Amino acid sequence: MFPVELTSRDRWVRRSARKAPLTTVGTPASSTNPRTWGTYRNATESVAGVGLGFVLNGDGVACIDLDHALTSDGTVKPWAAEILRQAGATYTEVSASGEGIHIFGYADVRQGRRIRREGGYAVEVYGNGRFIAMTGERFRAAPSTLADISALVGRLTA
Repeated sequence: MFPVELTSRDRWVRRSARKAPLTTVGTPASSTNPRTWGTYRNATESVAGVGLGFVLNGDGVACIDLDHALTSDGTVKPWAAEILRQAGATYTEVSASGEGIHIFGYADVRQGRRIRREGGYAVEVYGNGRFIAMTGERFRAAPSTLADISALVGRLTA
């Protein structure tokens, strides 16, 4: 389901229906306070909220968030298809909305960014101080491992 590179890190939280981070006991969690995070096992055993979340803390794991990348029938929009192609074989999942895609990999992202692109869409790149609402629903044949996505992050943020 989730890559071992993520499940071995003590940066898991639960999430509310509104995608706010929660501790495993259901109190508010913080994407910048490690005392509110837990292990993958503890997060999966908890019944707080509606699902899991993963905290990006600047250790080299990054996420590229493609909102509204899928049509209602699951077709990848052309702009998102190009980003997916450039990402290569790395853990990729469908977002909680069912319309977006999260691309995870290794990259040094000190400051997150929302990048508006020509054509009216936006790409978000995060690596620190954020939490991502996780689904574990791998996108198509995406592997369950992380790859280096630094070159893609560099192109997106240039």
